[in-house]
Amino acid sequence: MKTDTSAPATLSLKPVKPKRISDQVFEQLRELIYRGKLKPGEKIMTERELTQLLNVSRTTVRDAIQRLVAMGLVVQKQGQGTFVGKYDAGPKNPIIRAIEDQNTSLEDLLEVRMGLECNAAALAAMRADESDIEAMKQAILDMEKEVRLKRLGNEEDASFHMAIAYASKNPLHILIMRNFHDYLLHGIRENLISLYEKPDNIDTILNQHKAILQAITSREADKAYKAMQAHIMFVLEFFGKRTTTA
Repeated sequence: MKTDTSAPATLSLKPVKPKRISDQVFEQLRELIYRGKLKPGEKIMTERELTQLLNVSRTTVRDAIQRLVAMGLVVQKQGQGTFVGKYDAGPKNPIIRAIEDQNTSLEDLLEVRMGLECNAAALAAMRADESDIEAMKQAILDMEKEVRLKRLGNEEDASFHMAIAYASKNPLHILIMRNFHDYLLHGIRENLISLYEKPDNIDTILNQHKAILQAITSREADKAYKAMQAHIMFVLEFFGKRTTTA
């Protein structure tokens, strides 16, 4: 009896395509921008410097840069260099324009964050790699250092939330959060100015961030979701009480 050695009809496999070197350069630079390591308006290294650092050809670097330009992640200025794109309310960023057109309040912002970031925390618990976890840990350490020096630590706070977004591994979610980041940073700053009028709130916020990180590190998606929900709800209720007593 003849044995059928052919692959099952239901098995769908595609040829594996090796990544182009320019793709790898593009992904590294995009990751630095998404993680907030390269900030809006910041000048990035020259093509020559990137060529030497990454040990690739200038053509490879140029191809990666052009892809970033096409996405609006970087802009090239004649005679000045290449810069990380700034967030704006123009046609390239309809999210920000819509927010401004609606005269959005901090409470509105926090309600949107509730939906975006609780889901991101749950996804991060399932998908975060070691570099994601390390980025979150570092953001908390940096934030704690800043607040102990009597500074707001709002950029470090925002970096923590962006690290979670990146750890979701959902490219659309990351892109939405990046476009949302300018208002996220503004909202966090305004929140912290008011929250930190009461010193006890500093430790509360730090502990909430640590609880979120712990749940993500432990790979407990439901717990991560609830920890983020508790954090944002705490801030939302704080502002609700302030509005009521004002």
